[in-house]
Amino acid sequence: MPNVFLVEDDPITRESLIARITALGKLTVDVAVGSCAEIRAALVRRLPDVLLVDLGLPDGDGLDVIAEAAQLHSAPKIMVITVFGDEQRVLAAIKAGATGYLLKDDSSLEIASAIDQLLAGGAPISPAIARHLIRHFRADSQPSITGDHRDSNHDTDHQARHLSERERELLLLASKGFTYAEIADMLSITVNTVGSYTKRVYRKLAVTSRAEAVFEASRLGIIHPGTSDD
Repeated sequence: MPNVFLVEDDPITRESLIARITALGKLTVDVAVGSCAEIRAALVRRLPDVLLVDLGLPDGDGLDVIAEAAQLHSAPKIMVITVFGDEQRVLAAIKAGATGYLLKDDSSLEIASAIDQLLAGGAPISPAIARHLIRHFRADSQPSITGDHRDSNHDTDHQARHLSERERELLLLASKGFTYAEIADMLSITVNTVGSYTKRVYRKLAVTSRAEAVFEASRLGIIHPGTSDD
């Protein structure tokens, strides 16, 4: 039975991931830790079939763990699971040695199936990440763009950069995985108000999901992924 090593610093998220990975009885999670030091120590003892890595860890960057694990003899298959999907981090993770990249907030995410795909030679990527990468490479391959398209992108970016302070605050909390109810409690507003703010943010960012909103906001510099927020 393929075994998985998991490094995720949030205990609740870690337990949830373990349950989802092992739910079908086809995979085991032999190591589940919350820091770079702990996963490095585990990798010295033995290697898993799959290494699942969060990027923002309390004692370092998951990208460094990926790069080190990828250089090991009989290196495991490596997949990122994180909140942030900005192009810089996605490309850096792939360059370091990851062959899968999943967003924690991806509602379509079936992590056990994604690991099966990884083991079969696939490269599972959350749809929001795939769409933005396609746009990125498509833009790079088109040296000239029409004025209308340029103006449209400019208008969207301009509107997005003018999110209100409360909208930015809500978006930052959403990026950390808090539910509507938790955000409402933290901001002392109603759940319905959270929903209204969320719709307004989606409209300004021209997106339709939380994962895409976080991606766009980080791309535009509206929110900044810290080393402990991923």
